[in-house]
Amino acid sequence: MTDVPASAAGGHRRPAAATVRPARLWNIANILTMVRLLLVPGFVLLMLHNGGYDPAWRSFAWAAFAIAMITDLFDGHLARRYNLVTDFGKIADPIADKAIMGAALICLSALSDLPWWVTGVILFREIGITLMRFWVIRIGVIPASRGGKMKTLAQGTAVGMYILALTGPLASLRFWVMAVAVVLTVVTGLDYVRQAIVLRRAGRTAEEATQ
Repeated sequence: MTDVPASAAGGHRRPAAATVRPARLWNIANILTMVRLLLVPGFVLLMLHNGGYDPAWRSFAWAAFAIAMITDLFDGHLARRYNLVTDFGKIADPIADKAIMGAALICLSALSDLPWWVTGVILFREIGITLMRFWVIRIGVIPASRGGKMKTLAQGTAVGMYILALTGPLASLRFWVMAVAVVLTVVTGLDYVRQAIVLRRAGRTAEEATQ
């Protein structure tokens, strides 16, 4: 008696169909996203503690903000690399990103460290692009561009510099870093709008072709 299956003995072995298990809700990518969401209220408390101008507490707030930015770099990468993409992650990840950045910008403007128009421009772009991604998600995904990644880096660096109680040349430098971040925010936002319109048109053309 042989251990070779009958289907293999005839020399016509069929490749087994690859089955992809759906990712579990509790995976490392989603846990990092939830940690980032939980950091938001903690960051606000640290930022506004003792009137919002205590250098020591501002340093603690910066640490919370930095951790949130670092988890943002890793959760999406882990989700894609290890097939940990879930419906929860698709919704919670962009919300967590905008929540920590929005909280930092609003706190800085409320403390008169950052003009409200800067906060308004960045938040309008971030919320608008997030809604636009959901608008076209049925048709396709707008990939993160190199400019978008540069924008995220510039925003995180600039906001982080404003959170810290910097003085001297570094205090002047952060103004220019924020200026670069605002320019990238507007330029990449317009590019995402263009991509979304092209994607929607392609989707409509495909639907009409199948009718």
